[in-house]
Amino acid sequence: MSATLATESDVDIEVALIVEAVYRKYHYDFRDYAEASLKRRLLNAMKRLGYSTLSELQGRVLRDAAIFPTLLADLTVQVSDMFRDPGYFLALRQQVVPMLRTYPSLKVWVAGCSQGEEAYSLAILLKEEGLFDRAQIYATDINPDALERARAGIYPIERIAGFTENHRRSGATSSLSDHYTAAYDRAVFDKSLRARIVFSDHSLATDSVFAEMHLISCRNVLIYFTRKLQDRAVALFRDSLCRKGYLGIGSKESLRFSTHADAFDVVSQAERIYQRRGER
Repeated sequence: MSATLATESDVDIEVALIVEAVYRKYHYDFRDYAEASLKRRLLNAMKRLGYSTLSELQGRVLRDAAIFPTLLADLTVQVSDMFRDPGYFLALRQQVVPMLRTYPSLKVWVAGCSQGEEAYSLAILLKEEGLFDRAQIYATDINPDALERARAGIYPIERIAGFTENHRRSGATSSLSDHYTAAYDRAVFDKSLRARIVFSDHSLATDSVFAEMHLISCRNVLIYFTRKLQDRAVALFRDSLCRKGYLGIGSKESLRFSTHADAFDVVSQAERIYQRRGER
């Protein structure tokens, strides 16, 4: 066996060991995250923190709880955009909102909300469509630091131009500037939006259903899971959705190979929007 192959094998073993250590010590379960992505993030964290091997990093993480939030930030995706993939939000307006109008109250779940960009996007969309006052949005993530930033609703002002263009292309009926206040180098989104959003901790790997939803948006999250964990997450979404409820996933994701695919009908294949079939 060549030295290169042996080194690759050693790293694979170290990845499995540190992931198991994180689960047993901190109860965060990355064991069914996609291997290539997980390895890349762990190696980046190792280098950034100044360690030469993942074993050294594991030893430090096990003995010093203060370093774990830094590692967690590396293991979770923390960057998104408001109205990311505007066509998705346009499809929601055109193909989902008409059905949502028929409900006296709405529950929306943004799973893997990162720093809140998608939760605020949906809040603004619902406000523009006259549904905001009857809606409750649940925005969940496993990273407590990301959730705190999401609750604050504050974003660097240099990101606003991109947010604004995405919003315009999503079929907006208002100006994005109607929903935030700019000061110095920051944009602070209105407290009225946050009043309808509950930010809380929830893991798709270990937690269960917590409410019946009319719309679930979980975009660019499943792509980081193994097939086993993808199936667990999709089963959670199926069990969380009301009869004829809607599920939106990321542009590079699909339900096609899920063991639960037959629980859904396609609403928009291009924008990855599905509807739970009528039978429960």
